[in-house]
Amino acid sequence: MKEKIAELEEKARRLRVAIVKTLHKSQSGHTGGSLSAIDMVCALYFHKMRHNPQDPAWDGRDRFVLSKGHAAPALYVTLAEAGYFPAEDLMMLRRLGSHLQGHPDSKGTPGVDVCTGSLGQGLSMANGMALGLKLEGKPNRVYAVLGDGELQEGQVWEAAMAAAHYKSDNLCALIDSNRLQIDGFVEKVMNVGDIAAKFRAFGWNVIEIDGHDMGAIVAALDAAESHKGAPTAIVAATVKGKGVHLFENKAAYHGVTPNDQELPEALKCLGCFD
Repeated sequence: MKEKIAELEEKARRLRVAIVKTLHKSQSGHTGGSLSAIDMVCALYFHKMRHNPQDPAWDGRDRFVLSKGHAAPALYVTLAEAGYFPAEDLMMLRRLGSHLQGHPDSKGTPGVDVCTGSLGQGLSMANGMALGLKLEGKPNRVYAVLGDGELQEGQVWEAAMAAAHYKSDNLCALIDSNRLQIDGFVEKVMNVGDIAAKFRAFGWNVIEIDGHDMGAIVAALDAAESHKGAPTAIVAATVKGKGVHLFENKAAYHGVTPNDQELPEALKCLGCFD
């Protein structure tokens, strides 16, 4: 398992490099939240989820919902690494005619299960998928990544209540709790309080982890899959802009991309010198 964790950590590093390069090329997109979520997305696609890049619509696949759709670069670099489309396509992010839009588009991008971007809706869609799979007697699981600022949306809690009521134990929500949103610290904009306690109060199985500890992420995903009778929320403490000191813990880089001067330093932070 140590070798597997090391492999995932190295893959996540490379994916961070790809995120930075992609966003620099596009000069449009979201840096901070993509870098904070990438460890979890990496673990999902290269450790936990059943999926098939050669057949994106494979009926046996697990479903993934990037509820915080503005972190699409994290999903795109992962899909490219997995083989859903050529890595060269990443350089067309947000370009007119590109299949890589600013938010995930299930109609245009191979491997994307659902269109997201309107915050607060992803958990509802994920729960609907999970319930549908259960009704059909299928073993597939559904994973959704949400931001902590997104939890300010009331629809999230309606979905949380429904998922617990219907015992959607094939559903796992991962909360990217980086404490920042576009206007500043979450606790100052609209404090969401103790996230873990809230999900527990709604009847969820809750696991709290360091969202950049790959071993902890893998263990939490494994534990979530084995838990029966309730959905699982993995509340991950993360750092916005993780991996690049220029961007870390700075709300200013929520929706700002690396400029020409910042790119070399950002790549150096990530151990990339080409």
